[in-house]
Amino acid sequence: RRGGVKRISAMIYEETRGVLKSFLEGVIRDAVTYTEHAKRKTVTSLDVVYAL
Repeated sequence: RRGGVKRISAMIYEETRGVLKSFLEGVIRDAVTYTEHAKRKTVTSLDVVYAL
């Protein structure tokens, strides 16, 4: 392959997408929880950092 990049199975992309989706769902859920606890309606970047 060009640039020394090897071909990989398409299933890897599906699995990676699923893992990333579940990770982001958890982070967003936690960030929203922080926002609600602070009685705000806007999620801030600090909420996301704390959720991580």
